[in-house]
Amino acid sequence: MKFAAIAGTLCAVLMSLPAGAQTPSNPPLLAEMFQDHAVLQRDRAVPIWGQAAPNEAVTVKLGAQTLTARADAKGQWRGSFPATPAGGPYTLEVVTASGAKQTARDMVFGDVFLCSGQSNMEWNVQGTIGSQGAIATSKDDAIRMMTVAKTQSLTPSDKFLSPVHWQVASPETVPNWSAVCYYYARELKRTINVPVGLINASWGGSNIRPWMSEKALRDNGGYNDQLDLITFYARDASAGTTRWGAGFETWWAANVGEGKPWAVTAKSLASWDKVPDISKNWEQWGLGEFTAYNGGLWYAATVKLTAAQAKGATTLNLGTIDEIDQTWVNGKPAGYTSGAGTPRVYKLPTGALKAGDNTIVINAVDTWGAGGVYGDGPRNLSFADGTTVALTDWRFQRVAKTVPQPPRAPWDATGGLMTLYNAMIAPIGPYGLKGALWYQGESNAGEADSYARLLGGMMKDWRGQFGPDLSFLIVQLANYGARPTQPVESGWARLQDQQRLAVARDGNAALAVTIDIGDPNDIHPLDKNTVGKRLARGARALIYKENIAPSGPQPQSATRAGDMVTVTFTDIDGGLISYSTDKPISFELCDSNRGPCTYAAAQLSGNSVTLKALNAATAQYVRYCWADSPTCTLYDRAGLPAGPFEIVIK
Repeated sequence: MKFAAIAGTLCAVLMSLPAGAQTPSNPPLLAEMFQDHAVLQRDRAVPIWGQAAPNEAVTVKLGAQTLTARADAKGQWRGSFPATPAGGPYTLEVVTASGAKQTARDMVFGDVFLCSGQSNMEWNVQGTIGSQGAIATSKDDAIRMMTVAKTQSLTPSDKFLSPVHWQVASPETVPNWSAVCYYYARELKRTINVPVGLINASWGGSNIRPWMSEKALRDNGGYNDQLDLITFYARDASAGTTRWGAGFETWWAANVGEGKPWAVTAKSLASWDKVPDISKNWEQWGLGEFTAYNGGLWYAATVKLTAAQAKGATTLNLGTIDEIDQTWVNGKPAGYTSGAGTPRVYKLPTGALKAGDNTIVINAVDTWGAGGVYGDGPRNLSFADGTTVALTDWRFQRVAKTVPQPPRAPWDATGGLMTLYNAMIAPIGPYGLKGALWYQGESNAGEADSYARLLGGMMKDWRGQFGPDLSFLIVQLANYGARPTQPVESGWARLQDQQRLAVARDGNAALAVTIDIGDPNDIHPLDKNTVGKRLARGARALIYKENIAPSGPQPQSATRAGDMVTVTFTDIDGGLISYSTDKPISFELCDSNRGPCTYAAAQLSGNSVTLKALNAATAQYVRYCWADSPTCTLYDRAGLPAGPFEIVIK
């Protein structure tokens, strides 16, 4: 009876494994990209790779095609199948000389796209306008997606750090898929009629730099010291944390110039305010100034220890903090973490604590939504013998609203360097792609001037991995933020213009303009269907060579004649129009690229717009829709808007 029970359990375990999965005694022979339901890129050579015993021969079959390969001394093997047209399903089978075997079924050939960026790319279908109907009608064997788990790494990984799986579109799978990615594929399939594979690798709140490789960042310039610090941190996390903490202190002195809150003593801490409830975000404290506060705040607590407690191995537990913390113990850097849901657990080096009063100080920074220390903890010091001392009586000190956000540690998952490329892009390897969709930039709006260079560097970087002909489809950010009543400076508009410039300079990229679908009060516009449609239009023009304009009207030139400036546009479908007025608005003439600027009277004239203003004879730049949430009325007859831009008058 015992044998029967064991056999039954083993049978159940084996039946629960997905097709192509391997038992622990028979590890996978194929790289994780090659699984049941995968989409392989059609019409080009198909790289295949995996692992086996060192120097072992492997035989790989894909449909009627067969290749042989041999693993190298590290057990890695590679091969390539000839180009295959769209179609399927196919079965992929790998057999080693020793008899190990792995099979992946229901694989098809089609066009494969990588979808990446931050929260607006990550945003799922069920959270969008029209999701109910979209989900109900989503069953489609020819649309498939792999979602890469949000992970980070200090070094490039050839394997995903969390399991990945290909899924077929259905009402059961689509609700949690990337909405932009799915709506793009659904729209594209109406014209190309081949299977579409989607790889979603996105992370909300991420800067562009974590998505770039070390080489790309070094080539860009300006990041060598931070990259070297990552290498140092990887060897000795404690020493790296100390070095980064010292850098924070230098930054604070340069940007604030007064006080050292991290060095507060138990005696002087009495002048700080009491935290109303350490288990709640500061928005829930009942203090009006923090009701919708995004920024920084200092927290501190003291704890009295015996000499025996102070000299032993100790762990500092701080619970969860939304979303970034830099922590000190007795004035010395002790830890740094980014991530709202990540428990803060810091191993303290010998000598960090002392007999008597000890002070723990946290600089917490929140960039969006709720912020600060929260949750039930634990918040304590735990010792090697299993005992703990609770951290209570928390105090706080405000950070002036004029103080900018502090820099992120270079190993920060979403705000550092190369962390997401290493863990979420590098493991995709040389998998065949038709193109890449990129929806990101919100986290770079405060440093917009460098974005075109970074985006250009990232596109070059990814082409180094996936092939020089990789096409990019870039979403220009939607409107979000204050509505203007006069010409203003806008980091948001400058970021949008930098996206436009990067696409214009690239030669194998298209822009999806979304200035008309945003919400001034919500950074996450819920109309992801329109975004997907405009990306698909860009693909039809750029990749599939349809004779259509890839996006809305794009500025080509600005020239002066007397007291008038004429802006000429390209990429126009059917001619220029202005909605709700016969004269488009939101044009400005500027004395420099940092202002001052004056609203200009505009008049449509064929594929051009003529501008008049008091400074027309001397202005150096034209701006259009230059604000966080401008009113933009210039479109073409296909209903595509002109997006924000700034160009030189010649």
